[in-house]
Amino acid sequence: MSEFNNRAWVVSADMGYGHQRAVYPLKDIAEDGIITVGSSEAVSKAEQKLWKRLLNAYEFFSRAKGVPVVGPPIFSMLDSMMHIPSFYPMRNLSNTTFQVNLLESTIEKGLCKGMLEKISTKNLPLITSFYASAIAADKKGFNKVYCIICDADINRVWVAKDPWESRVEYFAPCGKAAQRLKAYGVSEERIHLTGFPLPVELLGDENLSVLKKDLAQRLFYLDPKRKFWARHGRNVEYFLGKENCVFRNDRKLTITYAVGGAGAQKEIGGQIAQSLKDKLKNGEIRLILVAGNRKEVNEYFKTVKKEIDPEEDNIKIIFSESLHEYFDLFNDALHETDILWTKPSELSFYSALGIPIVMSPIIGSQEKFNRKWLREIQAALKQEKPDYTDQWLYDLLSRGTLAESAWDGFLKARKLGTFKIKQVLEKGYLEKETDPVLR
Repeated sequence: MSEFNNRAWVVSADMGYGHQRAVYPLKDIAEDGIITVGSSEAVSKAEQKLWKRLLNAYEFFSRAKGVPVVGPPIFSMLDSMMHIPSFYPMRNLSNTTFQVNLLESTIEKGLCKGMLEKISTKNLPLITSFYASAIAADKKGFNKVYCIICDADINRVWVAKDPWESRVEYFAPCGKAAQRLKAYGVSEERIHLTGFPLPVELLGDENLSVLKKDLAQRLFYLDPKRKFWARHGRNVEYFLGKENCVFRNDRKLTITYAVGGAGAQKEIGGQIAQSLKDKLKNGEIRLILVAGNRKEVNEYFKTVKKEIDPEEDNIKIIFSESLHEYFDLFNDALHETDILWTKPSELSFYSALGIPIVMSPIIGSQEKFNRKWLREIQAALKQEKPDYTDQWLYDLLSRGTLAESAWDGFLKARKLGTFKIKQVLEKGYLEKETDPVLR
């Protein structure tokens, strides 16, 4: 039997930011650091070519929707490959699919082979955010294999061809994902409803000491007319602590706009900046443009800043060629981010931090279900026309609507995923939590 001993193999994949972001909060327990399948650290040349083809296909898929005329039909064809069936009526969906059979065949051809060789050197649990890694390790006979679900709903490909024979255990970010796993044939004892793993530096500890301070200040900035505070002030003070609910007023309202891992939708950041140009020049507001590790997006955002805010710091760009350094910079910016504007990717679960999300258009089936989940918990709003951000966004602020969304996300989404995952690794089960916030 494998033992945890505060160490585990932590594995991800270079397929957008979602898989990588999900495991980054577990870096402190990662044996030999976080392993990225398909990278040179754990792959043969033949397998690296296979991964490069998969990554190129992923990035083409992510960008195809924006190509005039031919883009939408190409996108629709590719998106159908990862289609997620409607949730209702609830039914047994454990039968195999084309995608499941294709994955099995690809694993047999050598997908994840390098990773399997590396993790066989030490008898430790495997935690991965990529379904192929989990299924490949399970087929190879590894004892403790855990898979982090990165979206509110998933395709059948996340579960083994014969789910009743699989031993993979899943960390689900929300109840919908857990229900879907059951429909795909995963037994209840192999599903742990942990929540998505969020950065510990934004939580503080299991009592959310840092998050409570950050959120209390954010609610003041999101509610300039004090309409939200008039309705919910006592409730906020009860859950966040009266000592945190004193307005410091030492910064500006801050919007963070983040593109996805493939660099799609960067132009929306430019439209937001143009619409808020006067407020940015007057120092009334701050805009953070997140380019991630995409050089071409960084260059575009630098052009935007040069035109509107060349000398000041009212537009800040987050970019690093190092993915992990980018995550650190992004997490640091979230302490003082009041509004997160992004497509409903894995960042949907960051609504648990009490950050209201303005949703840009979706890319792919999984984002459609993330959007649906965000709407159900009332933690996000669909973007209006970015060219008129200075009008509709300020209407939402004056009504206290964004403060309401921040508070709903904090109350309804699970925040302690990182701690809960470690708890399962250590004890083998999740302890029941009765506090409505500490979950």
